[in-house]
Amino acid sequence: MSYQSTLEFNTFGRGSRDITAAVADVVTRSGIRCGLAHVFVQHTSCSLLITENADPDVRHDLETIIRRLVPDGDPAYHHDTEGPDDMAAHARAMLTSTFVTVPVGDGRLMLGTWQGMYLWEHRVAEHRRNVVVTVMGD
Repeated sequence: MSYQSTLEFNTFGRGSRDITAAVADVVTRSGIRCGLAHVFVQHTSCSLLITENADPDVRHDLETIIRRLVPDGDPAYHHDTEGPDDMAAHARAMLTSTFVTVPVGDGRLMLGTWQGMYLWEHRVAEHRRNVVVTVMGD
């Protein structure tokens, strides 16, 4: 059995947004008790992340690390159609991930105690992002 739903999120520019509850709601609506939830973002300049959900400093520090690895406006970049953060956002998405897969047990996401699922916006401006959640199992 499978169930699929597309969620829409507004981002507030660069940074992470907790989407755990929205994805968990899709899992509940699916009626699937045991299986997998595959979560995919349909964009090339943001990503999905499972990380610490108790201390927001973790996500702040991850942003600091990725900013150092992939700076905006590097003169070596050719692609800058939408501004100095354009190519950097694509590279950040490629280095992280546009999907996550989480086990489903007893009809719920089997995330660890301190884990949350986040939409990580890599562009400076606000965007509307689509996230496809596919739940498969019994």
